[in-house]
Amino acid sequence: MGVTEKIWGAFTSVIKLEDKVDRQVEAMKHQQSKIEDLTGRVIRLEAQLELLTGAALVKKLKGD
Repeated sequence: MGVTEKIWGAFTSVIKLEDKVDRQVEAMKHQQSKIEDLTGRVIRLEAQLELLTGAALVKKLKGD
């Protein structure tokens, strides 16, 4: 019975580990989605900043 219990314990440990890995994969997918969304937002902010900086420079040059 000792060997059978050890095998069963190892088997259940593998199943638990697989479940933990599956949950981590889902969490990583969710985090990756958030990162991609934030990257898009930063890109849009950079573009706006460049446009506003350029417009301010043109306004300054025309004002002189």
